[in-house]
Amino acid sequence: MAGTTVSGIGSNIDTQSIVKSLVDSERAPKQTQINNQTLKATTSLSSIGKIQAALDAFRGALDNMKTASSFSGLSGTSSDEKVATVTTGTGAAAGSFSLLVTQLATASKISTKVFAGGASSVVNAGSVPSTLTIKQGTDTFDVSVPAGATLQQVRDSINSQYANKGLSANILTDANGSRMVLTSTTTGVGTDLTLSGNSGLETGTSVLAPPQNAKYTLDGVVMESKSNTIADAVSGITVKLTGVSPLPSGGGAATPATITVSANSSTLKSSVKGFVDTYNALIKAANAETQVTTNADGSVTSGALTGDASLRSLLSAVRTELNAMGGTGQMKSLAQFGVKTDQKTGLLSIDDKLFDAAAQTNAADINGIFSGDTGLLARMKTATESFALSKTGVFAARSASLTDSLNDLKKQQDSLDARMVSLQASLTAKYTAMDSLVAKLRAQSDSIMTTLNALNNPKSD
Repeated sequence: MAGTTVSGIGSNIDTQSIVKSLVDSERAPKQTQINNQTLKATTSLSSIGKIQAALDAFRGALDNMKTASSFSGLSGTSSDEKVATVTTGTGAAAGSFSLLVTQLATASKISTKVFAGGASSVVNAGSVPSTLTIKQGTDTFDVSVPAGATLQQVRDSINSQYANKGLSANILTDANGSRMVLTSTTTGVGTDLTLSGNSGLETGTSVLAPPQNAKYTLDGVVMESKSNTIADAVSGITVKLTGVSPLPSGGGAATPATITVSANSSTLKSSVKGFVDTYNALIKAANAETQVTTNADGSVTSGALTGDASLRSLLSAVRTELNAMGGTGQMKSLAQFGVKTDQKTGLLSIDDKLFDAAAQTNAADINGIFSGDTGLLARMKTATESFALSKTGVFAARSASLTDSLNDLKKQQDSLDARMVSLQASLTAKYTAMDSLVAKLRAQSDSIMTTLNALNNPKSD
């Protein structure tokens, strides 16, 4: 039959099956051990990777919340956002301010001479490269102008090299030709752009707009700023100037905008909810890898990290900080603000009624609980530091150890495969030799029997 393998022709014994059974029997215990250990190490490595990712996300969210000001329970508003917008930060206090903007900060803008040939005009007609040097304050930007370079090519070179430095170039074209206009995102007096070098573009330049400071009056105090974003005029408040204060339609003095910083319970609650969601994401990731499932047949399947000492230590560290008292106010724990812990899952939830009631009278205490060097956010970041370090952290070390184990198991698998190939070859040779011997013995037996039969049956005359 096609595809059938015949062995043991001399002995009529299937030697290939015998060899295969012997090899499989020899392989089975070690192969089962390697398979089980590989599956366990691979599953654990995957689970630890998920915990590491969840922990990194948790710590990143803590950093973001540490820089936010929402736990202060304060928010800033502007009566005219066409004049200014406002955000609150650390150190902000409730209050209101009158803001009158008479001038915005602007950047320097200069133009080259006009090139009658347009944007394709050759700037460097020589045979060697030249240099255009752009200077702004103490900053210097050198642009190489190759031989034969056009105005358009110089513009593209400036933008590709220095756009991330806030410098930009454009080409304006009219009936007289094209000129390159340079400007910057850096504003304020003293940030004038100037051109020098030997490219030819530095001659015949003109100033289209000189840089100027923002001018404004804050609660009657006349002030100036090099930038339209003012972060130090009022403690804890950043004001971004967006326009000049409007003049009344009937004439008269400009109308000032009112900057107000006031308590905002909804912002405070949203911030606390953001922390709760961030914390719960880490706990859910841990629960998923430690979950014990009862199957339909009554058997139990444990998660890859069920009972894992490192994960238990991590969860204990964050729960310890969560339950610790903090702040200097009357209320020093989240539980007093209605933040509850589910005893079964470890997840947090907010009792809206209890939180709203507590926030009405003790909103400032929340800021003390979360913020500062000894606040909850900082303490949780510190508590998780040893687990999260990318190379020497607890989980990084576990991942490295499991990776080493998998590499060792791969070597064991290769060694087992090689040993089984050698065993199969050895057994095959032995059974082939046996089969040959049996074939010879049978041939001798047949020959003897033929002779004996001939002697027992003599021919008659």
